[in-house]
Amino acid sequence: MKFIILFEDAPDADPDIRKTHMAKHLDFLETNADKIEAAGPLSDAADQGRDGLWIVEGDTEDEVDQLVYEDPFWSTGLRKSYSIIKWKQVYADGARLIHPS
Repeated sequence: MKFIILFEDAPDADPDIRKTHMAKHLDFLETNADKIEAAGPLSDAADQGRDGLWIVEGDTEDEVDQLVYEDPFWSTGLRKSYSIIKWKQVYADGARLIHPS
């Protein structure tokens, strides 16, 4: 089952947190590449990085929740909150993944 994780950054977080912890965060993503299919920051209107998004393959919401807490970014205070949303992918790589009648 696919999930989207939307992260909200803490507005008062140190602006250097991403730079300081990015190598560990990327190591974590690579270690969990069998579950985390895509990840990256979102941008605001001024093109400043903020918040984040993951696309995750998992069996349960609890499994996905555990990944969030294992991410090195979580303990830094960068993240204010997150939402886990079930997602049914119906289109990828130029092709339909479902075929309705």
